[in-house]
Amino acid sequence: MKLINIGFGNMISVARLIAIVSPDSAPIKRIIQEAKESGRLIDATYGRRTRAVIIMDSDHIILSAIQPETVANRLGDRPAEPEVPVED
Repeated sequence: MKLINIGFGNMISVARLIAIVSPDSAPIKRIIQEAKESGRLIDATYGRRTRAVIIMDSDHIILSAIQPETVANRLGDRPAEPEVPVED
């Protein structure tokens, strides 16, 4: 199970991730409000401005204070493999 950091030491499972979106559009704001009302909202912003909304396969909505691009880049980060010297 691969976990990624979504800010302030909070981690989510990559296998359960559906989408990472910006919170600016009206439909996303509506999704956030509905999740809040139904108890499915997880606020991981630590009081900072919401910059990414993470949608999980369990219908939970997670708010993060880091940019969606940063979260997406962390998805692609893999541990660096040691370089093998090439002998000529």
